[in-house]
Amino acid sequence: QVQLVEVGGGLVQAGGSLRLSCAASGSIFRINRMDWYRQPPGRQRELVATIISGSSPNYADSVKGRFTISRDDAKNTVYLQMNSLKPEDTAVYFCSALITTPQAMGVMMKYWGQGTQVTVSS
Repeated sequence: QVQLVEVGGGLVQAGGSLRLSCAASGSIFRINRMDWYRQPPGRQRELVATIISGSSPNYADSVKGRFTISRDDAKNTVYLQMNSLKPEDTAVYFCSALITTPQAMGVMMKYWGQGTQVTVSS
């Protein structure tokens, strides 16, 4: 059983910063790709940032230069530092990870966290 738990959401004024974290726990052999998505009110979920060990992170154009994704493999944790926040960044933020478990070696499955609300006031 694998779980992803996000923390760090909240209410912040425009121009402010928040840091999200997402810790994976359970029966994990290897974590490959880790992502942050967001789902604004009334809209579809969208990919915000991706990080793969040994590769440069990728970002959606809307957050480039403001958001930074990082990971700590020793802690099975991915972070999203969000600076210069705008009202349009308001959304539920989800982390996801491609994980191989000891029970299914050679298979990567995508797991999701429960989401954390980020609200940016103008």
